[in-house]
Amino acid sequence: MYIPKYYQVTDPEEIREFIEAHSFGTVITAGKGRPLATHLPLQLKKEHDGFVLRGHFARGNPQWKTIEEASEVLVTFQGPHAYVTSSWYEEKEIPTWNYQAAHVYGTSRLLSEEELREDLVTLLEKHEQHRDEPVLWDTLPSTLLEKDIKGIVGFELRITDIQAAFKLSQNQSARDYQHVIDGLRTEQDPLAGEVADVMDKRCP
Repeated sequence: MYIPKYYQVTDPEEIREFIEAHSFGTVITAGKGRPLATHLPLQLKKEHDGFVLRGHFARGNPQWKTIEEASEVLVTFQGPHAYVTSSWYEEKEIPTWNYQAAHVYGTSRLLSEEELREDLVTLLEKHEQHRDEPVLWDTLPSTLLEKDIKGIVGFELRITDIQAAFKLSQNQSARDYQHVIDGLRTEQDPLAGEVADVMDKRCP
C-alpha cells in the first residue's frame, strides 16, 4: 500500500485496536486466473510467536481452496472515510479524502474441525456476551451446530507484515485541521462524523 510518511501508522497497539474495531475484513487471494475476494468477520489472536487472523468461508465459496495454495494472502480492513473539501482550508487547495485502512499479509492454512469450533465459540462470545439473551455455542441445538459446521471451512492467516495508513489531515496546519473537523461535523454522511471523531481524538 502506498503510504506517504504523514499518514503511516507503525504503533502495533494502535494498529491492533484499529483491526479489532473494524474486524469485518476483505480476504484476497490470487487464485488461478483472476483474484478472488471475500468479505468476512475475522478475529485477531495473539500467539506465542506472533499474531494470527482467523475466520471461515462458506464451503460453497471456491476461494477456500486457494488458501493453502497461496504463497501469500492479503486481508484489508477499512475504517471510516470522508470527502474533504478544500473550502475548509484558509488557502484553497485540491479537495481530498480522509480515511483509515490497514493491509495485513501472511501465510495461510486451513483449520481442523476442532480449531474451527474453538474459533466459532469465541466469535459468538465476542458479539453476544453483552446481550440479555446471548446466543452462545452451548445454547444452540447440537444438530444445528453439526449441520452448520459442515457447511463452512475455517482458516488461519499467520501475519508476516502489516501496513496501516490513517490519512487524517496531518499535513495541514492546526487551524485547518480543526476547520476540517468542524466541517465534517456539518456533513449529512454519518461516516464524516466518524472521521471527525477520530481526528478529534488524535488532535496534535
